[in-house]
Amino acid sequence: MTTLAPDHRAARALPGEVGRGGAPSFTASFGALFVGQLARARTAAIPFFLAATLQSVGIVVLLKGLLDTSSDLTKQSVVAGSSVTVVSFVALNLLAQRFGALRASGALDYFAALPIRPSAVVTATAAAWASFTVPGSILVAVGGAIFYRLPLAHVWVILPVVVLAGVSLAGLGAVLGLLAPKPEIATVGGQLGMSAVMFLGLVPAHRLPEVLRAVRAIVPSTYAVDAFAASFHRRPRWGTVGIDLLVCLAVCVLALVAATWAFRRAAHRR
Repeated sequence: MTTLAPDHRAARALPGEVGRGGAPSFTASFGALFVGQLARARTAAIPFFLAATLQSVGIVVLLKGLLDTSSDLTKQSVVAGSSVTVVSFVALNLLAQRFGALRASGALDYFAALPIRPSAVVTATAAAWASFTVPGSILVAVGGAIFYRLPLAHVWVILPVVVLAGVSLAGLGAVLGLLAPKPEIATVGGQLGMSAVMFLGLVPAHRLPEVLRAVRAIVPSTYAVDAFAASFHRRPRWGTVGIDLLVCLAVCVLALVAATWAFRRAAHRR
């Protein structure tokens, strides 16, 4: 299992990158931690990223034979939901497990002792893990659109969708991992969260009961799904797409703030 191992580069700032009190600035800390997490996760976590991509490819192919694909809305929901599922598998599920392991192993003490902001630790880690979902999500998005014969003119919308959904779900995954009293609970929470994202993303809102529609409205990834699904329309309503992406952006900020608070809380309780 890959852990968020300490990165000593985060404790050293380059000239001009020092904040108040001689501590590294947020930018310097973020850069060092981001590069360190990318380097460590790249080799050990590749099987997980492949599994996330193959899982979504399987969903796209499976639902082709099970659903009425004569409906454009159904096809758009399947492709958009499957693309965001790649993000949830890594950003929400795996990051909840990683932060749960980080908390249980005592590695939080190292980061808490460094002169770096907790927000830099959380943001850099979330960004690093979310970045690994970009190739898989693009592959599922483009391949799914071709498979279901959807227009590719606006498939570029997957890029902001992946970034915003990835960071917001990574922040929520960090909160789960840091607040869970045991790593096992963090793992279960991540799995359940991923399942909720997958189900509510794949099923069109109008086919859900009223209660589940209300639940869907508070799940941030569904706005990313709706934004990407709308891009497959012949004439997308860019105002609606923009609003959905703005909601995702707002959730990104809130999720990272919550994760920073959870990091401080977990570090102080050890």
